[in-house]
Amino acid sequence: MRILFAGGGTGGHIYPAIAIADALRAAAAERPRIAFVGTGDRLEARLVPQAGYPLHRITARPLRRENIVALLGTGFANGWGALQSLGVLLRERPEIVVATGGYVCFPLVVAARALRAVHLSRAKIALLEPNAQPGLTNRLLAPIVDEIWGTLPQGDPRFGERYVCTGVPIRSALRSLPPRAAALERLGLDPRRRTLLAMGGSQGARSLNDALVGAIAAGSLPPGWQVLHLTGEREYERVRARLPGGDGGAIRPYLDDPADAFAAADLVLARAGASTLAELIALRLPSILVPYPHAAEDHQSANARALEAAGAAVAIPDAQLGAASLGALLARLCSPERLAEMRAAIATLRTPEPTALILARIAALTGRNSTS
Repeated sequence: MRILFAGGGTGGHIYPAIAIADALRAAAAERPRIAFVGTGDRLEARLVPQAGYPLHRITARPLRRENIVALLGTGFANGWGALQSLGVLLRERPEIVVATGGYVCFPLVVAARALRAVHLSRAKIALLEPNAQPGLTNRLLAPIVDEIWGTLPQGDPRFGERYVCTGVPIRSALRSLPPRAAALERLGLDPRRRTLLAMGGSQGARSLNDALVGAIAAGSLPPGWQVLHLTGEREYERVRARLPGGDGGAIRPYLDDPADAFAAADLVLARAGASTLAELIALRLPSILVPYPHAAEDHQSANARALEAAGAAVAIPDAQLGAASLGALLARLCSPERLAEMRAAIATLRTPEPTALILARIAALTGRNSTS
């Protein structure tokens, strides 16, 4: 099998593609030919080679429309990226193109569809939409692809019958979490207490950090609870200096492998990005979600609302988050009965094996009875 992935910019776009690629490589009787397309200056330029896959670098820009100069610049860059993509597609000759998000997908998918139109390629095209609300790139590409895969039971109405609820693959390290007791011991946490996991990504989220520090200082952490606080690299020293002593928890800048953190968690305080959404659903973790207020087209708010509507999370706008509001939420959510209700609700959103379902869709689209 020959397969070409495109995705970039954020871990939520790249990690699922790598997970699918790893699963294809593990399942195939004959080694598949797998390659990626991305930009040379964003996260995919580091993560894809680290995972052991070739990366074809092309030019791409966000689809900006605020003025004529931006529009012309976007058009020129993506036009050049489409020409570069034609060369990649003719060299790789994939049976299927899988686009997992980010503006780099636009020139590649347009090029793949153009080659099909002139009968120089028969490659099928699939989009993975990990967010509850599709961004502009995927909205524009949806009419010209064969299938759209997503994490929620109901896709965006604009996707129509092309939408298939597959779930979104998560990092391989999270598919089988370590025993809770061992994870708590490695993190230096008390196995007799429940754990609030607070995380704002590798760079941190100042509003989350400040609200949590304030709630701890005010004594708003419910009895019998402790905090695993992942502050982000840039925020670590500032937050550590402000934390009161003896808060009964642990503080770290960041964990490259969050398996122990998720194994220890009973409740999660986090942003609402695509990768977080997929991981919370896959691991059945109740959450307090604080959407990043500057996310493109406010897509994180749509993610948070989707989980809240299912009863699996509580969403609070960033502007409303503070020590008092966080303390009130913790008081309301930290009872065993409420946590059990939220875990049961999030289970209704899970698909049993997202990676296996996607491999089955790849096999169906390419006309293979298996992934080998």
